[in-house]
Parts: sequence; C-alpha cells; structure tokens
Amino acid sequence: MSLNHTKPLVAVIATGGTIASQRGASGASAPTLTGQNLLAQMPRDKCQIRAIDLMAKDSASFTLNDIQQISEAVKIQLCDPEVAGVVVLHGTDAMEETALLVHLQYQLAKPVIFTGAQFTSDHIKSDGPGNLSGAIAAALCPEHARRGVLLHFASKLLPVWGTYKYSTERADAFRQSKRIDSLSSPRLDGDISKIRVDIVAVYPGCDHTHMQASLAAGANGIVLAALGSGNANPCLVEAVKDCTALDIPVVVSSRVPHGLLTSGYGGGGGGHDLAAAGAIHARILRPGQARILLLALLATGRDKEDIRAAFK
Repeated sequence: MSLNHTKPLVAVIATGGTIASQRGASGASAPTLTGQNLLAQMPRDKCQIRAIDLMAKDSASFTLNDIQQISEAVKIQLCDPEVAGVVVLHGTDAMEETALLVHLQYQLAKPVIFTGAQFTSDHIKSDGPGNLSGAIAAALCPEHARRGVLLHFASKLLPVWGTYKYSTERADAFRQSKRIDSLSSPRLDGDISKIRVDIVAVYPGCDHTHMQASLAAGANGIVLAALGSGNANPCLVEAVKDCTALDIPVVVSSRVPHGLLTSGYGGGGGGHDLAAAGAIHARILRPGQARILLLALLATGRDKEDIRAAFK
C-alpha cells in the first residue's frame, strides 16, 4: 500500500511495558498487546502511523542487548526520509536508561519521544492512550528535535538528561534531578551490549565486598550509588584507589534524587576523598543514567579525561 504523502508519518516502536499489559487469570500483569492493538484507537486525521513490534517485555527484564536493539531500531526509523518523528513505547522501570542511550548515540534531526504508562490497559485509571496520543503529537513538532530525546508523561515533556522515575503509583511518574532544558548528544555510538558496568550501593557500615566482586566479575567500570552529595567511607576510598590503579573508572552518583553532586566533604570517606582517589562525580545523573553514560563512553573507546569531562 502506498503512503499518503499529504500527512506526515510517525513511527511507533512497541517494546512492551505496562502500556501494553493486561491482567491475566493468575492476577499478574504482562505485556500482551501489540503496537497495532495500542494504535487502533488513535486518531489518524493529522498523521499516518507506522507500528513496529520490536519486542514485548517488561523493561525490568531488559538486557543491555535489548536496550541497544531498541536504540538501533530508532536509528532505522530516523534514517527513513518518510518518517517525521519516532515514538518509543517502553516500560517505565528502565525508560530513563534506554532513552538516554538513544540521546547519546544519535544527533537528532527529528523528534524522538519515549512514553509508556503507569497503569495497565485494563486498569480503571489507564493512562496509556493519553500518553501515546500526546507522544505522537510531540513527535510531529520538528522543533522538539533540538531538545534531544524527550519523555512524554501526564501531558509533560521532559528532556531525558537527568530524568528519573520518582513514583510507582502516580501517573506523573518522572522528574529531573536538575532542570536541563536542552542538551545536544555527544554522539557516543559504540555498541554497549558487550561492556559491563556495575552499580554498587553505598550505605552505613558497608565495606568493599561488592566492589571487589564487580572487579572479579570483569567489570569495565563501576558506578557508586553513594550517600548525600556523593559520599562514602574510608574503606570504599581505598577500593577506588585499587580501581584507579587497574584503570577501571569509578563514577560517583547518589541515592538522593535531587540536586547537584559535589566532591566537597573530607573526613576520610567523603566526596573530596573519593575524587582524590580517582573517582569521577556525576554532577547531575543518578545511578541508572550514570551507568548508561559510562557504558557509552567505554563502548566508544573514550579515555579517563573524556569520561571525566562527560560527567561535568
């Protein structure tokens, strides 16, 4: 069938998630709806819609290979001259990670909008149709490409840089750790699927056991989900020194959702001491997105100074 060239074309890539989920006989929800199912009720008066059923998974189950595959599927649609914009339907558990990877890997000339749902398609408060409709409308606005990859939820458009899921029960699911209106992609287009970066939690009384386990497992880099503005303890400072000696980058993020991270505290285990041991503070990105940026940097062969500069 030939395309109607009087209307712009939006490509909608379905990957599963809550937006595609229904509750089964067991009481558990699972992604069973296809992209065609989800688009069946969408109005077509302003655009044509192309549905691509890429996968049907909960994003909590995604591997790095899955995330890379989604990014490559976006690229295919962006390279199609007939496509005006791209919408990705994605589970909310890992949406901020996949969306950031797409942002990093491509310099956008067309809008890319990620969306999904907090409530299943058969829930009384189902928010998927509204989010999908709004995301398609956003994908038709060429100016949105200047802002990089965007998330559309509850009638809001958020730039992906520094965005995180803050609620498990509100339709307005995402926030930014620091307001960033626009940020161009640095074009880190290496395949992340064969790189290993672990996130290690920092908590009162923790030691270096988990960092040592990551090194033993062959980690190419480590992200610390640290305390406060990016603090740990003397034991972890020594572990960072060991990583530095092995040329394994350690990026310090925080379990605190809002605000800039700084390397100001001393005391033997504070952010200042971690930095002196060779760690790099992620000023804005929280652990999940810090991991994606580090993966992309390593996959593209960037050195320690490039990594340090990317997290400023």
